[in-house]
Amino acid sequence: MTNDALAAGVHVLDVDGRPQRYHVCGRGPVCLVHPGGPGLGWEYLRMPGLEVHLTMVYLEPVGTGASARLGHPDEYTVERYAHFTGAVLDRLDAPAPLLLGHSHGGFVAQRYALDHPGRVGGLVLYSTSPLTGPGFWNAAVANVQLFPRRYPDRPAAADIPPAFAAALAADTDETYTAELRRLLPIYLADPWRDPALLDTIRATLRAWVAPNRAQQPHPFDVRAELATLTSPTLVVTGAHDFICGPAWAGELAAAVPRAELVVLGGSGHLAHLEQADAFTATVAAFAR
Repeated sequence: MTNDALAAGVHVLDVDGRPQRYHVCGRGPVCLVHPGGPGLGWEYLRMPGLEVHLTMVYLEPVGTGASARLGHPDEYTVERYAHFTGAVLDRLDAPAPLLLGHSHGGFVAQRYALDHPGRVGGLVLYSTSPLTGPGFWNAAVANVQLFPRRYPDRPAAADIPPAFAAALAADTDETYTAELRRLLPIYLADPWRDPALLDTIRATLRAWVAPNRAQQPHPFDVRAELATLTSPTLVVTGAHDFICGPAWAGELAAAVPRAELVVLGGSGHLAHLEQADAFTATVAAFAR
């Protein structure tokens, strides 16, 4: 019997009276993909290489695209995202699906897997961390401030710290999107190695500011819980990721029983674009 929820194309699911949209591409075992941000559109995370091996189901998280808008920024919690993720997984009704979360989407994937043991066949925690908090953010800000020194011969590198500050202060979707596009060089290992790639990401990236303005009551920290994870887990990051790099990936992998850790040496925060072949091979091998 054909599962219409997995037919190629765009789908809209009603979750508690709110629309949750997702996109199905490819064929093979099911992999549900949760983008980062929070507040980033799904398009930047499209992975055509993996669509050859897997049925990729790309979420448009609430607050983005054509999915629901919540009433207040504080409603955009990791727990709320995990609830919507679970509703889509239930609708897909796929045996042992993979759950891939990128960056903030990795927080959601961890939360969902911890709250629903045995529900997913495997976790791909991509450029993410087991915690946030002052140490996490201070390290990210320090990397932003150091970026111009990495590229002293590139005048555009000096624009990264003010772009970061402007993104944090953005109060409209248009401004937030524009500032994140300006900030994109820091997300890549070498942004000037392939100018066409940078231009393509800029054209693709869309962002919504409300989810990013949420004020969680406590920093995200699931380190004490991760020892209970039973799903096979792949932790993958780029060696030059300024925000969720090898240190955080190593801490995450060390906390999850039998987790596999892969660090891609030529990537920043967007390894699926900078090292597409290596990223695809790594995730496809894990899926097998």
